[in-house]
Amino acid sequence: MSLEKQLQQRSNSQCELCGNIENLSAYNVPDVKEDGLKTRLYSCNVCKEQFNDSDKIDANHWRCLNDSMWSEYDAVKIMAWRMLNRVQADWTQDLLDMLYLEDEVLELAKASGDGEAEENKLVHRDVNGVVLEHGDAVVLIKDLKVKGSSIIAKQGTAVRNIRLDHENETYIEGKVGPTRIVIITAYVKKI
Repeated sequence: MSLEKQLQQRSNSQCELCGNIENLSAYNVPDVKEDGLKTRLYSCNVCKEQFNDSDKIDANHWRCLNDSMWSEYDAVKIMAWRMLNRVQADWTQDLLDMLYLEDEVLELAKASGDGEAEENKLVHRDVNGVVLEHGDAVVLIKDLKVKGSSIIAKQGTAVRNIRLDHENETYIEGKVGPTRIVIITAYVKKI
């Protein structure tokens, strides 16, 4: 059975966060290295649009988290925690105080940087000082030898869909050919 079918079955063909039954598809929780059913949820386009663009967040839409945050599925709990931290409303702190996440799940939820004070957030910047974000595409500005292999990543190579290291602002991850590597931000330029 395909992953999409498993998610449909698990969610009874409705958004696992708001309960919407239209425009549904699988959503892969960003900033989580694991892949599979544990890190995916079935979500509507309304929720997905607000996941990815904080300017479009509608606080009233997210009142649905009062129910969905109690889901048994980690992906749903992770996105509920993240959205409660992103929504700027007085009622969200009450829900966050009630929400219990196991340490491992809480660590995955915090991987996006939500819930941290602005002064504590790491900011990844390319060689020109442009802020890098999860999913951006960059280009290498010099040849880089990949440690532990005989591969040399050539200058001008595009690295798409990067991931940020949440412990060090000078490191990002990306694929060069079939190999996932860690790259120092001083050697990349955002495309």
